[in-house]
Amino acid sequence: MVTRRAFLKYTASTVLTWFAFDRFGIRKAIADIPGGSLDPRGVPKFETPLLIPPVMPRAAKIARAGKNVDYYEISMKPLHQQILPVGLPATPVWGYGAVTSASKKGLLLHNAPSLTIEAKWDTPVRVKWINDLKDAAGNFVPHLLPVDPTLHWANPPGGATGRDTRPTFTETPGPYDGPVPIVTHVHGAAGVGDESDGYAEAWYLPAAGGIPPGFATEGSWYGFFADKAAAKFGVTWGPGYAVFQYPNKNRASTIWYHDHTLGMTRLNVYAGPAGFYIIRGGPAGDDTVIDSRTGTPAILPGPAPREHDKFPPNKSYREIPMAIQDRSFNADGSLFYPDTRTFFDGVAGPFVPESDLSPIWNPEFFGNMMTVNGNTWPFQTVEQARYRFRFLNGCQSRFLILDFGNIPGVEVWQIGNEGGFLAAPVNLTAINDNTLLMGLAERADVIVDFTNVPPGHYVLGNVGPDEPFPGLEDEFDAADPDTTGQIMQFRVAPAARPDPSTPPAFLQLPAITPLPPETVTRPLALLEEMSAAFEDAPVEALLGTVAFDGNGTGVCTGRLWMEPVSENPETGATEVWEIYNATGDAHPIHIHEVAFEVVNRQDIVVDEAEGRVALAPGSEPAPPAAWETGFKDTVIAYPGHVTRVRARFNTPGQFTWHCHILEHEDNEMMRPFRVGPVRPGQPG
Repeated sequence: MVTRRAFLKYTASTVLTWFAFDRFGIRKAIADIPGGSLDPRGVPKFETPLLIPPVMPRAAKIARAGKNVDYYEISMKPLHQQILPVGLPATPVWGYGAVTSASKKGLLLHNAPSLTIEAKWDTPVRVKWINDLKDAAGNFVPHLLPVDPTLHWANPPGGATGRDTRPTFTETPGPYDGPVPIVTHVHGAAGVGDESDGYAEAWYLPAAGGIPPGFATEGSWYGFFADKAAAKFGVTWGPGYAVFQYPNKNRASTIWYHDHTLGMTRLNVYAGPAGFYIIRGGPAGDDTVIDSRTGTPAILPGPAPREHDKFPPNKSYREIPMAIQDRSFNADGSLFYPDTRTFFDGVAGPFVPESDLSPIWNPEFFGNMMTVNGNTWPFQTVEQARYRFRFLNGCQSRFLILDFGNIPGVEVWQIGNEGGFLAAPVNLTAINDNTLLMGLAERADVIVDFTNVPPGHYVLGNVGPDEPFPGLEDEFDAADPDTTGQIMQFRVAPAARPDPSTPPAFLQLPAITPLPPETVTRPLALLEEMSAAFEDAPVEALLGTVAFDGNGTGVCTGRLWMEPVSENPETGATEVWEIYNATGDAHPIHIHEVAFEVVNRQDIVVDEAEGRVALAPGSEPAPPAAWETGFKDTVIAYPGHVTRVRARFNTPGQFTWHCHILEHEDNEMMRPFRVGPVRPGQPG
């Protein structure tokens, strides 16, 4: 199978030209690389029970302006965790965890991924996020993974004037080994203020010993947001921490939290820090789902973990969040992540400053083992009953196509996505051959009905590719059936009690109120830049704008993170963003602060020589897939298509939109956008 992809290349004169190269060469080589020194085929599968994340304990309940606020104190710190099966070495990782609890029953446990924050609709959550990446003596710890200092990144060594820049070098540098910045983003938190959104330049170092003199200890936006948080919430930020508040006015939904530091997100997230954040209740919560047979409230599969449950649990859960991630390991149990660009395409330099290639950054990375909730290839015992799984694709670059086809008699229904319940349940068994496509950072609220599955052991598969995803219309090779083609095992046992839950076919989901019509349509571009020094070598991925002439042809212009804001909706405005994908691969696009509607997609023609796009002659817009109805915060932008989304921008401030392939996000495929006017005193 040979497919092609196009990369945007800037020549020395900045004239746009297009370059195509063959995935069969470079991309197949990526998939064949085993990763670290631990061979995945030698790692036993389905020996570890699935960890069901417990609930994060609250530090306090406080009252402000007549409203209760749930308060948490959560730190990120180093730990060793048994990710591989028992008998193999533990893995050094980083994890979030509570540092205090209002109840003696609160579980003060750091883990990767972390405990679940359970939030109530319209009840704010306030979190003191603490950078505790220190050793026992209180000194900073360097990164577990190789940090490329030639990107546009947080750059603490640059001090107050050079932080958050792409530094220049007179010779190729080695990996950065200084203190690690963090800033936490709650992915999907709609309506959150920008001071609490985890802006990539609002990072902070730990309050640790050993930090070299002259290092910046906080990002360019940290001070501005600290002042705003103090005025807005009466909170104080200090060395090594920030205090964010989330209004939780989203529809009831599955969101999640992870690090978002400029130029380091791929590494910080790969090291472990992430967790679920579930909003419950409100006008679109579980209690509003109706059983269409009776007109009475439906019963969804449960129970789910609750605060102060025993750990390990003494109850059987039927609502389970599942974070799926790909990882590679070394024989000593440590995480493997490449420390050279050579890993990707064999280019051995020269790198920066002799060429335009960074020495360590890799355009994509695919781990060769699958983990679920922090364990490689776990198993979960289920009864012949219905279960509710909240899936998250938490991989680095890997699109997942979950395959339930090896489970005889199973029925799979999707009832929700990132923005909460869909317009109606979608029978994936009937219409999608028991498969579920998930782009990076997408979530799927799924009922899996094991009622008619014979007792036995069955594997949840993955038929997504071990390489960049070209879209469903293109041919691609499925994942390695012996490794990344397997996610986890279900051990089906006879039901010990009757299943009271409502069959998904009879679920009447809460009505969806559509957004108002748009007043602005904004054409945007997804682009990739090729090296001027090496053939077939991507330099970076870019977001950009499209300027159309009167004949329907648009010229694409790539934009860097450092360039001025080009997307500036008015406060309260509803806009349609048209995302023209002029690359050869699919990109999962995430827009902060909003929950948007997927409007449609349409075929486009890309002029590779001139860097232009246009709607394909005779093409018609295609509606979103059934599982994309309602609201989302991440959408798959397919190659050769324009993807249109509608969003209402109610919260003024400075936010970001970006590709959620983490390697792309960290190297220019992220842009700031601002809602409303520039505010006095904000950083330039």
